[in-house]
This record gives sequence, C-alpha cells and structure tokens, in this order.
Amino acid sequence: MKLYSYWRSTTSYRVRIALNLKGLSYETVPVNLVKEEQSSEPYAALNPIRGVPTLVSDDGRAITQSIAILDYLDQVAPEPALLPTGDAFRRAHILAAAMVFATDVHPVNNLKVVKRVRSMSDEETTAAWMRHWMAEGFRAYDQLIDKTCQFSFGCSPSLADICLVAQAYNAHRWGVDLQPYPRITEIEQRCLALPAFDAARPENQKDAT
Repeated sequence: MKLYSYWRSTTSYRVRIALNLKGLSYETVPVNLVKEEQSSEPYAALNPIRGVPTLVSDDGRAITQSIAILDYLDQVAPEPALLPTGDAFRRAHILAAAMVFATDVHPVNNLKVVKRVRSMSDEETTAAWMRHWMAEGFRAYDQLIDKTCQFSFGCSPSLADICLVAQAYNAHRWGVDLQPYPRITEIEQRCLALPAFDAARPENQKDAT
C-alpha cells in the first residue's frame, strides 16, 4: 500500500498509527501541503478534495478521508480492532468521542481554513482561533471518556485514542493548555510509549523538516 501523507497533518498521523498498530506494511509518499503539492493534477486525480491522506491499496484503488481509511483498515485487518463489535452502544460512544476531533475540531482548524482566517486577520487572531476550537474539543472529550481505564475506553487503544493523540500534537504546537485535563495527557503519554504510536510521530517521518 501507499500512503500519501504530510508529516504535520493530523489526519495523516491518524492513519500512520492505525497502519502501525495493525502491522501493515506501506510506503509513505510525501505530499508537501505548504508547497501546495496537493493541488497538482496528478495528485488531484487520486484525491479530488486535494488534501491528505490518501491510501492506495495493493490493487491500486485510492481511498480518501482519514476516518474512511481507518474504517477500511478495520475491515481488511480486523486485529487489533479500532472499534468494538457486539456492543452497538459502546461502539457508537467511542466513535462519537473520536468525531469530536475528526468532525468538530479538525474541519475548522485545517490548513485551508487557517490560511483563510490569517488572510482576514493577523497571526495572533489566527492562533486564538486555533486554540479556542481545540480547547472546546478537549473539554468535551474529557467528559466522554472512561475514567478508570488505561486508555480512553479500555485496556488497549481505540479509534478515539488515535484521534486524541493526533490532535494533542497540534495542541502542543499551538500552545493549547492541557493542564486542566490530566487524564488526557496521561492517555497521550501511554499511547506514545507504544512503538506503533512512536513510529507515527510527525517528527519521525522522512519528510519532517
């Protein structure tokens, strides 16, 4: 498989973690978002939204959108499962927590939006915008997760933890205060101690600058 990825992209980070957790081999193909390589015609043919990540399967079919890719990986490589089976409510609850970052925070914090906000204001206002929405997400996530488990919802990482760790990276980058959420920072550190998460870190990617 080929993963078209940008090292700082939180959505690409999610997919790298999942591929590593499931022990799937893949080749990383860097797409430099700052240089707008995602807008090139060859890449746009793979991903019409012109973003990352894009996963190209062994048979050459392209899959876009990180949550869709994660769902695909859970179907083709069921172990370890990112979402539980057999308990519909628990599955929905974990998915909802993951979506706090995937659908509430990320869409208003992605590169396209940040560029637009910056063009209409200044750097300080842009940073405040980023921190506001991330803080809202962490506040909600902290109320949704289990309080006594090793990870967000059990003794092993789930889809929610994958989304959490990727978003926490962005939070540190933008100076979001996570001290009010010791449970979240504890989970983040426990995840990053795992080889699958550590190898997926942005700074460990070949295109990191």
